[in-house]
Amino acid sequence: MKALTPLIVLLALCSLTYGENEKNQTLDRYISKNKKEQFAYDYEKIEAQSSKLRDSWISPINLNYSYSQSNPYEKEQTSEKTSIKMDQAIFASGGIYYGIKFAQASQKYSNYSVDVAKRRLVKDAISLLMQIKQMDLKVKRQNLQIKNSEISLAQKKEQYLNGQLSSGFLDNAVIERNFVIQALYDIQTNKQRLISKFNAISDMDFTSAYIPYLDKLTKEDFLKYNIVLSMSQSDIERNRYNKNVTISKYLPRVNFVAGYNFDKTENQQFGNTGAGFSGNTDYYNYGLRATMPLDINTFNDIEVSKVEYLKSKVMIEDKKRELIAIFEQVMQNIQNFQKKKTLSRENADIYKKLLLETKDMYSAGYKTHYDVSLLENSVNIQSIDVKIFEIDKQLELLTLYEMYKNEKN
Repeated sequence: MKALTPLIVLLALCSLTYGENEKNQTLDRYISKNKKEQFAYDYEKIEAQSSKLRDSWISPINLNYSYSQSNPYEKEQTSEKTSIKMDQAIFASGGIYYGIKFAQASQKYSNYSVDVAKRRLVKDAISLLMQIKQMDLKVKRQNLQIKNSEISLAQKKEQYLNGQLSSGFLDNAVIERNFVIQALYDIQTNKQRLISKFNAISDMDFTSAYIPYLDKLTKEDFLKYNIVLSMSQSDIERNRYNKNVTISKYLPRVNFVAGYNFDKTENQQFGNTGAGFSGNTDYYNYGLRATMPLDINTFNDIEVSKVEYLKSKVMIEDKKRELIAIFEQVMQNIQNFQKKKTLSRENADIYKKLLLETKDMYSAGYKTHYDVSLLENSVNIQSIDVKIFEIDKQLELLTLYEMYKNEKN
């Protein structure tokens, strides 16, 4: 059974933040043991169903045995009958060959279906890990925001007490502080939700779990090694063989028939004469049987299978368009996050220059320690924003890697 060679990393071509030992492990480890067992049973079920379908052309050998007693006359009569019969197709106008190929194609398609579901779950686990890490950064950022709001409140309080500001400005500072603290509580709540979702699908400890770093994909590689397109291609193959199987059902068919019979009777009577006989009879028979069905629905049945085949060929082209649209949207989103990263770096540079000047002015007595702390926090906030936007980029790329497989490994 081919299960898409271990998910050698749902993110096969990307560099991972693993040590050497971790690199040799697949991303299956991101999902729980229970989930992996469920997928393993799915693969086993598919293999069993495929074997059953592949061998469905082989007819069973029928074994029959009967025993009876009766007493219509003076003596009790017994009868035993044993037979072995077979009716096996040996020629079906290609139906046997295409039936086997259809079973193999169906197994391949079904395996891809399980692979897609498995990759989606692995992607969900990695996505949750990335979001948890992002929440940790947002908590740090929000704490800096809180510090800034507290500094602003302290400044407003001093200015109010010195008669430089009205109470309205002080109220606004208090409201702003409450707002950023409440936002921190929301972030912490969202983080716990993410942790609960991760624990539901993975046995890993989220605090120590490795998070892969994803490189950009080209459109060509994304389409060439796309598991969704591979599944659609296998659907075309499956429908093509099914069309041939359907056609063969209405063509000449030759079966080899054979049988062996053994009959045993005791006290068999043909009337109330008192006389009876006992005896054994055994014989065999074999030969050929040719059939060709003439069905009024032949054309319609064949036409349905042809339409399904043609539809699957059209659908794969439509799927390519969808995937290209997804790829282009992801690339556009990544560009926007890159612009945000660049802007945050530029802001950090501006704050750094202001911080240096403010420190000099603070040393000269023209600025307060509040001014220095505000700018230091602002520099750190921009640095954290860069990391947050980088995770946003990784989450976008994860959308592509969910469907990406590297068949070169």
